[in-house]
Amino acid sequence: MKDPLPFDHRPDMVLGDALRQALDPGEEGHAAFIARVLARAEQVRVMSWDAVLARWERTGVAAALVVALAAGYFVGRATAPPTTVRPTVPDVLIAPPAHPGEVEVVLASVIENN
Repeated sequence: MKDPLPFDHRPDMVLGDALRQALDPGEEGHAAFIARVLARAEQVRVMSWDAVLARWERTGVAAALVVALAAGYFVGRATAPPTTVRPTVPDVLIAPPAHPGEVEVVLASVIENN
């Protein structure tokens, strides 16, 4: 199998020259080189971790709210008792009683008390 991007083990002359030139302290010495690097580092603005998080604050809060609402909805649907159909008044009056003996006992006790 042929490697599509073969590795060249030889040094890159252009990159090597550019790195030597950028990192060479020159005639002014190491102290001037360090001062130049530190001055350049101060020009580069690096955001702190809390500033990076603050950029994502609104998006993160909105995403957390959507996830919380969806989770609450699905958990509520999963734990909710199944909806039962309540019988109407005519159905209750027409349907035979579940325990037919109770009606006679109640009726007999009412008649005896009179």
